[in-house]
Amino acid sequence: MATLFSRIVAGEIPCHKVAEDEECFAFLDINPVAVGHTLVIPKREVDYIFDLSDEELARLMAFAKRVARAQEAAIACKRVGLAVMGLEVPHAHIHLIPITKESDMYFGGEKLSLSQDELAKIAEKIRAKFE
Repeated sequence: MATLFSRIVAGEIPCHKVAEDEECFAFLDINPVAVGHTLVIPKREVDYIFDLSDEELARLMAFAKRVARAQEAAIACKRVGLAVMGLEVPHAHIHLIPITKESDMYFGGEKLSLSQDELAKIAEKIRAKFE
């Protein structure tokens, strides 16, 4: 059975897409720890990020870098933090989080509560800066 993320890529489940190419897909996290919290995934369903080939991992990271640059241009932050945990969904993914302090990346705290309209506006701002 396809993972939640594969179903998002296939368009079966809606998302707030930020960017896409032939191999990679980026969309806003629906339970963000910060405004602009984005997930970057390979379109190919692979459970563990380190099971990607070296070439796939390199392309995923290069794509994530482009997304992070768009986030920096669209959202006021000091930098974009990166985290890879991979336990919540069995599909390799990178969390890109605009931060101003290290505690902005704390996953154990209360998540932001953003409306679908707010998420759509944030995604559009990032998408407009994606190159």
